[in-house]
Amino acid sequence: MAFPDEVLVDEEELVLHLHPHWKAALRPGLLVLLAVVVTAVAWVMLPSDGWIAFLVVAAIMAYQGIRYGVVPLVVWRCTHYVLTDERILLQDGVIARERRDLPLNRINDHVVTQSVLDRLFGSGTLKVDSIGEQAAILAAVPKAQQVQNLLYELIEQDRVRHPEDDEDEDEPEVPVQRKGLFRRRPAPGGRPAPGGRPAPGGRPAPEGRRPTPR
Repeated sequence: MAFPDEVLVDEEELVLHLHPHWKAALRPGLLVLLAVVVTAVAWVMLPSDGWIAFLVVAAIMAYQGIRYGVVPLVVWRCTHYVLTDERILLQDGVIARERRDLPLNRINDHVVTQSVLDRLFGSGTLKVDSIGEQAAILAAVPKAQQVQNLLYELIEQDRVRHPEDDEDEDEPEVPVQRKGLFRRRPAPGGRPAPGGRPAPGGRPAPEGRRPTPR
């Protein structure tokens, strides 16, 4: 299923379009195959007058095959991982779709996690963190290391095209200084400050008037 081009804005270039790794569809495919085989065996092995038993087996296998096989396969096929020169797009859902995007200029970290099985198949989980505590998780990404390298190159190219975004983020905010409502002012005319401190100019604080000798 192709990704719709009308989702992209003007002058936005599609760089990479992926579905989850095919190993995510391996188990549902085997379950569908198993349901078909069991139904065929029941058709052959049951007697000709055992059509009720065959219908019961066929109904059970159809339910299991659709729920655990067909539905996961359709969901896998309808999951899209898209990289453009402006953002990351994630879309999933069959009937009710959910689409979210993550601009490249908001990304500050991206990590690839691989299990032993992922390393054998070359897949992995790509977690992308952005400014504002937002994160996007791309599960079962095929060729995860190459996708991470491509994402790094796209981020660097976006910074070259839009250097003003980095300047706005690096510019520190200057706190606004507020004047206090109650501020001690110096006494006018060089009078001493209260508390017995010497007055400006080095003059000693005046003491009490001495009595005149008679």
